[in-house]
Amino acid sequence: MTNLKLNAKGMFFDLDGTIVDSKRAYLEAIKTTLIKLGHNVFDSELVFEVPRRFEQSMAMDDLLVDIDPKRFREIYITAYYEATGKFSQPFPNVRETLRDLSRKSKLALITRRRMPKEDVIRQMEKLSLAEYFTYVVTGNDTANPKPSPEQLMTCAKHMSLDVCECITVGDSVIDIRAGKNAGTRTVAVLSGIYSYEELKAENPDLILESVNQLPVFIK
Repeated sequence: MTNLKLNAKGMFFDLDGTIVDSKRAYLEAIKTTLIKLGHNVFDSELVFEVPRRFEQSMAMDDLLVDIDPKRFREIYITAYYEATGKFSQPFPNVRETLRDLSRKSKLALITRRRMPKEDVIRQMEKLSLAEYFTYVVTGNDTANPKPSPEQLMTCAKHMSLDVCECITVGDSVIDIRAGKNAGTRTVAVLSGIYSYEELKAENPDLILESVNQLPVFIK
């Protein structure tokens, strides 16, 4: 394990796959969507491939045979947001980790979910996580979500921080790209739906199994 130590006046955390386990929500969302579209054959490949492609703005024509992509997206996003409220849960020990990190620097939550931040905050309150975050930015708060640096820059401004003094933490290639585009240090975690090889290709400063390993790397 590396001896790297990072300075962080602020830390930007992704939500799904980073501090909460959303795999069940992905499963329920795809099932609900296919049923509403009249498709009773469930393909397990879609569970994680659909969110990966949505996140990276990739085409899905090869996955969604005889399904209108626009209609699919509309139903899926709604179903996913509903499922996160029912099925997403904090990863084990993440509350204690966030508590420890919040004593070292300001924490913020930055998600691509296009929903009011009040809804995200309520969900975080329900999961007993909200108290650790100084600020929350959702996909509704800026014109361009991650991998654009806009969400991160907006967050740093509201927290009165220089973005280059911050760290971006996430489970996705999009999180790492956003952090690099904004000029932050970057930490990838393997708790989401991306592989080690995919995350390593983005050249983050650290790759960890989960956020629970992070405190020892923060000065």
